Amino acid sequence: MWIADNWNDYEVIDCSDGEKLERWGDYILVRPDPQVIWDTPRTDEGWRHPSARYHRSSEGGGEWEFFDLPEQWSICYEKLELTFHLKPFRFKHTGLFPEQAANWDWCSEKIKKAGRPVKVLNLFAYTGGATLAAAKAGASVVHVDAAKGMVQWAKENAVSSGLADAPVRWLVDDCVKFVEREIRRGNRYDAVIMDPPSYGRGPKGEVWKIEDSLHPLLKLCVQLLSDDPLFFLINSYTTGLAPAVLAYLLGTELKDCGGTITAEEIGLPVTQSGLVLPCGASGRWER
Repeated sequence: MWIADNWNDYEVIDCSDGEKLERWGDYILVRPDPQVIWDTPRTDEGWRHPSARYHRSSEGGGEWEFFDLPEQWSICYEKLELTFHLKPFRFKHTGLFPEQAANWDWCSEKIKKAGRPVKVLNLFAYTGGATLAAAKAGASVVHVDAAKGMVQWAKENAVSSGLADAPVRWLVDDCVKFVEREIRRGNRYDAVIMDPPSYGRGPKGEVWKIEDSLHPLLKLCVQLLSDDPLFFLINSYTTGLAPAVLAYLLGTELKDCGGTITAEEIGLPVTQSGLVLPCGASGRWER
């Protein structure tokens, strides 16, 4: 498992009975997590006095209950000198997936060690964690997400991280259609990062279902790789999509590129138990 264990501003304090207790900077949140099927004693005071708690509805969705949480606050990922704005919004999220720091560290190291200009394509790029990590390491990045609000949020994170003038193109677009156009334009990339949702819609209503759409998109993206590609990263939070599936997909489409393929769960350390909370799966190809 790849573990995001370099955080100072974020911590999973404990997890029990379908929920996790987290510290986001100065604030304590309780949020649901379907992976937490164990029911262990809740001894930490944070369970009883959080800054906010997300209550899941039996009918789907849910709502926040606020105690002393501001509308927006920030935390830093000091290892890469990145600053992220956070705010509670629909579907329990805050605008950041801290476990992705394990992938940010890896991408950053690959770019720094390349010793040459690196052009990165980041698809389903959300609020820009991977984009900022790549840009901070010296890459030029094309950041693509279908949600206008997420792209604007990513731009704000770039400014906070000292990357306002970094070579990043911020694009609101359907990822599949953008890749198809890039192929026709003859553009090439040294690295591709993607974090596709289980289900989603593009800005013009385009439907994305990961079980139907991921492999076709991967085949398209392979056509965008440069003659000397550096890496290819796929992350997924889709329940039941094992790391080995991502490894198989990468192995199928990148078999002619040589290199090495690895796939693992990604996770976060839990302070109370000393164990690791699984948070998703990632597959990596590298030269």
